[in-house]
Amino acid sequence: MRSGAERRGSSAAAPPVSPPLGRGRLAGPDAPPAPPPPTSGQPRARDSSDARAQPRPLFQWTKWKKRMGSSMSAAAARRPVFDDKEDVNLDHFQILRAIGKGSFGKVCIVQKRDTEKMYAMKYMNKQQCIERDEVRNVFRELEILQEIEHVFLVNLWYSFQDEEDMFMVVDLLLGGDLRYHLQQNVQFSEDTVRLYVCEMALALDYLRGQHIIHRDVKPDNILLDERGHAHLTDFNIATIIKDGERATALAGTKPYMAPEIFQSFVNGGTGYSFEVDWWSVGVMAYELLRGWRPYDIHSSSAVQSLVQLFSTVSVQYVPAWSKETVALLRKLLTVNPKHRVSSLQDMRAAPALAGVLWAELSEKKVEPGFVPNKGRLHCDPTFELEEMILESRPLHKKKKRLAKSRSRDSSRDSCPSENDYLQDCLDAIQQDFVIFNREKQSLWGRPWAHRPG
Repeated sequence: MRSGAERRGSSAAAPPVSPPLGRGRLAGPDAPPAPPPPTSGQPRARDSSDARAQPRPLFQWTKWKKRMGSSMSAAAARRPVFDDKEDVNLDHFQILRAIGKGSFGKVCIVQKRDTEKMYAMKYMNKQQCIERDEVRNVFRELEILQEIEHVFLVNLWYSFQDEEDMFMVVDLLLGGDLRYHLQQNVQFSEDTVRLYVCEMALALDYLRGQHIIHRDVKPDNILLDERGHAHLTDFNIATIIKDGERATALAGTKPYMAPEIFQSFVNGGTGYSFEVDWWSVGVMAYELLRGWRPYDIHSSSAVQSLVQLFSTVSVQYVPAWSKETVALLRKLLTVNPKHRVSSLQDMRAAPALAGVLWAELSEKKVEPGFVPNKGRLHCDPTFELEEMILESRPLHKKKKRLAKSRSRDSSRDSCPSENDYLQDCLDAIQQDFVIFNREKQSLWGRPWAHRPG
């Protein structure tokens, strides 16, 4: 039986937490390369907030946040106080609105009732995870997220479960992912893209110190905060390798996977290591600058043909790009991983980044060239309607639904049924799921996580 990572690697399916792609020119990782931009000299969009270039806001986020803030302040006297010994659960959060969904996971904005802090909450249906053999991936992602924290990652704050779902509560980033902005035809400047590359370099350098290969760096998995800084998310197919070890699984999203991953799968050999994430950063940077990727690769592309592709097709660079930017992209997109830029030390030595103040950058003191429009929520607005109208098990009705389910369970007979296997799997998840609370970790100065029971 193949693991979830292997299935995902072979199908290049989008991660469950990434919002579905819209109808923009660039439809996603598997979209064909877009035609060249018009020769009239008109840019796709500005690399700054321009009211004429931005679409009409579909959601007045600033006004909504102000209204929510005032109503919450008025209710501050009634703010609940939870027992410190009690595990965090769904009752501790107010559900505000849905902002994304995947094949078996959904994401909504929530506010913690006692602290009034806002987060993004990802929840995954246990039964669907079992049916799709994704439980192992969810547990691995939780294991990784509970041990890491970085300024350019989307960090985990809480994890908990109930009978139906597993929950991860993470940083709320309101600027949308880079795929969304590509769909909106934003034209990113070289300076902006270089900043993203530097922020991802700091994130990847940190992950390397934790022995983690992300394996799915792409625009869909890079979220912007309100100021425009980039954060890496989705560790669903990440892997941990110790010193001297190599990864061998065919895992990732094909258009962003490094050549050595395919070569290892076809020809065997020693596998691959941290260099694969830096290749993905190069593909992402090229795509942000040009609007399409350096190689015409899709999820349906045969692995054997891709091995040949990298040895016969050369990347084409735009003459208008600065020679420093081209040099950096060449080093990131070097087919031989031994010659590829793949460390923070290599990045510091790159001419294109000679003027970077790394200490200030790591503290988010370098202002991004592109700042997402604060007048809109950067996701598909239909998520909220689907959750309210089409969802058969909406989150806001969970408490009543679970109460009915428990009542039925207590009255059913104990005869064996065809659902026994499913129930055994659900029981195993209930037992092995690790509850996490970074708030307690911060207070006590040490990791805090435990299994129920």
